[in-house]
Amino acid sequence: MYQVIARKYRPRNFAEVVSQDHVQQTRTNALAQGRVGHGYIFAGQRGTGKTTVARILAKCLNCERGAGPEPCLECASCREIAAGSALDVIEIDAASNRGIDDVRELRENVRYRPARDRYKVFIIDEAHQITDAAFNALLKTLEEPPEWAVFLLCTTEAHKIPATISSRCQNFTFRMVEFDRVVERMQWICGQEGIEAEPDALAVIALAGDGSIRDSLSALDQAIASFGKTLRAAEVRRLLGVVGGEALEEVTAALAEGSASRMLELVERLAAGGQNLQHFAGELARYFRNLLVARTVGASSRLIAATEEERRRLEQYAGRFSEEDLTRYVQLILNLYRDLQHAPHPRFHLELGLVKLVQAGRLVSIEEALAGGGATPAPPRPAPVPAAPVPPSGDLRSRLAAALLAQGQQFTADAVEHSRVEEAGGEVIFYAPADQQFVLESDKAAVEKQCEQLLGRRVKVRVVLPESATAAASPPPRPAEQASSAQTRAMAHPQVQSFVSAFGGQVREVRDLKEK
Repeated sequence: MYQVIARKYRPRNFAEVVSQDHVQQTRTNALAQGRVGHGYIFAGQRGTGKTTVARILAKCLNCERGAGPEPCLECASCREIAAGSALDVIEIDAASNRGIDDVRELRENVRYRPARDRYKVFIIDEAHQITDAAFNALLKTLEEPPEWAVFLLCTTEAHKIPATISSRCQNFTFRMVEFDRVVERMQWICGQEGIEAEPDALAVIALAGDGSIRDSLSALDQAIASFGKTLRAAEVRRLLGVVGGEALEEVTAALAEGSASRMLELVERLAAGGQNLQHFAGELARYFRNLLVARTVGASSRLIAATEEERRRLEQYAGRFSEEDLTRYVQLILNLYRDLQHAPHPRFHLELGLVKLVQAGRLVSIEEALAGGGATPAPPRPAPVPAAPVPPSGDLRSRLAAALLAQGQQFTADAVEHSRVEEAGGEVIFYAPADQQFVLESDKAAVEKQCEQLLGRRVKVRVVLPESATAAASPPPRPAEQASSAQTRAMAHPQVQSFVSAFGGQVREVRDLKEK
């Protein structure tokens, strides 16, 4: 009878387990020292080797050659455990045996000594499915089991295991299997089976497994059943419904051009080809995440699961976008993927989402807009006024706010604009509203440095409330004069002129927020 690849090449000892070196090393050392615990929790993603390691540990404990770090694999106990027929190794599926009656039966079984072997091993798969009442019934047995009993709890959701149970066991977390290790394992298996596979075909299968080596081997089995002894990347993609790199690169090209029409044409081709549109969105999120990593730390990073050819293309395309753009794209695509889960019209949602990506690529930050980074160039900034003579306080405030804004310190510049500035001796005093004082205090060093550059001398910045201003302050202008003066100053400000030039519109009213 045919045996699937995932079972045929299931690891038989710790040395054959892939990418779980931390578990292998700990268990090997403990067994060599004779330190056998009575309870273990193996937690991690599906298909990473939890049940396999549990069976290997059972072999190590009950091998006829003696308990140790390596089973002989030849004695009756080792062979029966591998076949799942050992009397003293009881495997329980907690998904269907999760109630208190099942646990009571297990407790009765624990009381009796092993029929033949050294230990009676209980492997409980999907342990998080056990009910709270059943866990409570198991608690005392786990705390004080007989000397011959060992419990191995395997779970994909360790957070659902009660703390009272977890604290009585040794906990091991199984890692996702690295992309390169999955590909290496499949290459070895293909060599054993006489399969000729393109590197890209194995890469597609490994990515489909998403860190689960069992899922990857199941996909490999499916591909071999479909295409025989030769596996081609294009055929494997079609079989697994994986989006080709051409479609993903088409999105980057459309974004680089700012072409919404190319996005709509791509969706048309995907829909006509019967592509799962949500799956495409998921692949697109992975692709742009890889672009972001390539842009940030380089395409050669181990954080990217891809072949060498794919890494070269990622490096090429990542240079077309900034980190900010790629971050924005990844967030928008993740939102699109979530929306497609329950979308009544997936095609419309995908079209809208991809067009939003194009529009997002045209956005500029408020700092760039104020500095003239939009479509219309900003008017030139006036040349700095010489340090002497000292400019009037109003002029200093405006120049200081403009300088801070040019450096991207938008909030500090806004706080300066909402303050009254006076010079007294070696001090620059900011009479700031209470809600702006924190901003100025937190960035005082930058404000002080900028004041020194504008004035050409060393100064000290002090921030006070308007109520503490001296009585010698000039009397406030009449309302009509005040409005006219504020309007004139605001419209003459270079940043306001830049903003109006970039966005258009008309300034209808100007209010001086410093005045009450």
